[in-house]
Amino acid sequence: MSGINYLLDTNFILGMLKSTPEVLAVVGNKGLMARQCAFSAVTRMEMLGYPGITAGEDALIRQRLAQFTYLPISAFIEDKAIELRRSHRVKLPDALIAATALCHGLEVLTMDVALQAILRSGA
Repeated sequence: MSGINYLLDTNFILGMLKSTPEVLAVVGNKGLMARQCAFSAVTRMEMLGYPGITAGEDALIRQRLAQFTYLPISAFIEDKAIELRRSHRVKLPDALIAATALCHGLEVLTMDVALQAILRSGA
């Protein structure tokens, strides 16, 4: 993708919103800029579909997501997610996130150790 290098996982974006030290360290080390980042349809659904979300939280999440590129789930991504689920006993959301990154050639930024392991395995 043109200028996009990273796919931000749900927990990574939440860490940005909460200024989590571990996430802020990654942002600083990589010199992360919004135009380099994308997010999956799964991340949008996870963040905005949280039970009990307030109107203020909804607005903040939408504002933050608007800074990044949105990547929808295509049939190609679905097929890759199916392959990952068959080979790695992974939850569907994680399989879709990993598949989105792999199909677009992006590095996933996540705090999810299980997802990191799947991506390191060469998926």
